[in-house]
Amino acid sequence: MKWNKFTLHTTTAAIDFVGELFDEIGIVGMEIEDNVPLTEAETKGMFIDILPELGPDDGTARISFYLDNTYDIPATLKAVREGMQEIGQFVPVGSLEIDASETEDKDWMNNWKEFFKPFTVDDILIKPTWETVPEEHKDKLLVQIDPGTAFGTGMHETTQLCIRALRKYLKEGDHVLDVGCGSGILSITSILLGAADAVGTDLDEAAIVATNENREANDIAPEKLRVLTGNIIGDPAIKDAVGYGCYDVVVANILAEVIVPLQGVIAPHLKQGGIFITSGIINLKEETVREALEANPAFEILEVNHQKDWVSFVCRKVGE
Repeated sequence: MKWNKFTLHTTTAAIDFVGELFDEIGIVGMEIEDNVPLTEAETKGMFIDILPELGPDDGTARISFYLDNTYDIPATLKAVREGMQEIGQFVPVGSLEIDASETEDKDWMNNWKEFFKPFTVDDILIKPTWETVPEEHKDKLLVQIDPGTAFGTGMHETTQLCIRALRKYLKEGDHVLDVGCGSGILSITSILLGAADAVGTDLDEAAIVATNENREANDIAPEKLRVLTGNIIGDPAIKDAVGYGCYDVVVANILAEVIVPLQGVIAPHLKQGGIFITSGIINLKEETVREALEANPAFEILEVNHQKDWVSFVCRKVGE
């Protein structure tokens, strides 16, 4: 089915009024484009390392909405124009031009799957659960992943940097903590590489669901991979549930802005001599993370690795 897309040219001052107008008319959902910078509070919970560069905020906004053939489109557009003219009595509403275009009704939640194919990270084959094992890779260690709506297919450079560090430092029988586990790919890879067990934490409930589904897809027993919802940086209950001084390896593929506070609180969860592997760091933030780690007496940096624009640090716990 095709959808009719309409973009209303208005102002940032009118946005809240437009939302109320659309509710009254029966328009479900809208997309807002403007050049208003996000506040620190707005970006705090967002998984964004570099915000897009915006032009100057000129007070304009573009509001897009979609109508299918169940709508009386001429009548709906007339109601939008008339409603905007009424709003114009209270705030500036801009030009009120409406651009029209057509878009396909696509399954956006699943269309990405056609681009996720089996690939290797050295001697490890990472395969979507819906694909078959390529003949030429049947001798490799197999990790099966369906990320669902969580982060972590394994294709991203940061995940590959973590996998390579796990391959190098993980020992048979190690206990692993995966902070920000996403799809569970690093926890699962750790267990398949020989870890005794793993604990994963994430803020997103979808990550917990994805990790458990992927655990089953890789025939890993529930007692070998436990996942918890919460923030290990600031939640004492999560800290206690995770446990102290019991992990040989902690891996965190998150963002520089999260890694900096995380490195300040994660050492108590590691055994003495334990390994802290972290990535998700864009190269522009490398020095920020390095300075934080070098200032922390609990860690010594063993390696700094790069892949394209991304950076990974591997550290050892040397003190408290």
